[in-house]
This record gives sequence, C-alpha cells and structure tokens, in this order.
Amino acid sequence: MLLEHQGKSPRIHESAYIAPTATICGDVTIGENSRVLFGAVITAEGGPVVIGAQCIVMENAVIRGTLRHPVNIGDHVLVGPHAHLSGCTVEDSVFIATGASVFNGAQIKTRATVRINGVVHINTTLPEDAVVPIGWIAVGDPAEILAPNDHEKIWAVQGPLNFPRTVFGLEQGPTEESIMPGLTSRYTRALGKHKEDKVLDKD
Repeated sequence: MLLEHQGKSPRIHESAYIAPTATICGDVTIGENSRVLFGAVITAEGGPVVIGAQCIVMENAVIRGTLRHPVNIGDHVLVGPHAHLSGCTVEDSVFIATGASVFNGAQIKTRATVRINGVVHINTTLPEDAVVPIGWIAVGDPAEILAPNDHEKIWAVQGPLNFPRTVFGLEQGPTEESIMPGLTSRYTRALGKHKEDKVLDKD
C-alpha cells in the first residue's frame, strides 16, 4: 500500500518491486531494481527515507525516517526479516540480518555486517568491514562491539549518548520521575498526523 503523508508521496523506480502487503508511507524514495517484500513498512515520519539501487527489504522489516534523523540507505544493501532501522545512514554493500536493530543517528559504513539480532545503538558509527556478531551490541563513535552480558560497559558508553534526547527530544528527569507521560504525549501527537494520510493505490 502506498500512502501520501503530510502532502508527500513515495517515489518508486519503475523497475522496483513492492509486495502487495508492504506499506510505503510519505517522503520515501526507492531506487532501481530494489525489492520490498511482504509486510515490510517504510515510513517517513517527518524526515525522508532514501533507499538506493539493488536493495532488498525483507518480510516485516521496519524502516523509519524522522525529522531530526532521516534514513539514507546506499546501493546493494540487504535488510533482513523483522529488522528495525530508525533514523540511520547505511552505506553501500551492507548486510543487516534478521531481527537486527539500528537506531537514530547511527552510521553503518561500507561492507559492514550486523548479524542476527545485533544492535547498532544511537549515534554509533560502525566502521567499514566491521561485524556485529549474533546478538551483540555496537555502541559509540567509533563503535565498541560488546557482548549482551557486558551491560555495565554498554551503559557506560550508551548513557552519555542520551537515548531520550536523541530519539524523542526529551531530557531524562530525576530517577523518581518518569518521562513516559511527556514522551507518549509528544509521540501520539506526532503520529496522529497519520489520520490525514491518503491511500494512493487501491490494489
């Protein structure tokens, strides 16, 4: 399904294939001979998504561009099933495996690999030819690649990167106060703009 969002419509190269149950919403550009498979969602939430040539977005993957963090994906990139990419830059010839997550402000350089359930955290730069092993976490700039049980090391790098500010534009308050009321109020307001979306294809 193709959707116009906030007056902007997807631009899809005539040679690309979009599966009937995929959803492409808003300011999204998909390049020559790229393929978007069943159940995938590519949405421009105030910021564009640009996908290059010969890319494959597999089943149920989610790619989301935001106002502060658009998505740019180069050529010859594979995004595996159930992967999640938000507000990131992915250069050419990158492999992102099943269930991987790449967060806002991250940069994945040429020929890097993020294996099954790997994570590239906010504002992290993964160098050329780097590999994030199965279930491991890349965090920082330049990235440290850490095992999931290295929580203290991960948090020592991740904490100063400030996830609430990077992703939601909010500062974490005192430990006894939750940011969730402010976060959900802001986010529901932004997502409510989808109520005005227009379906562009009826097939």
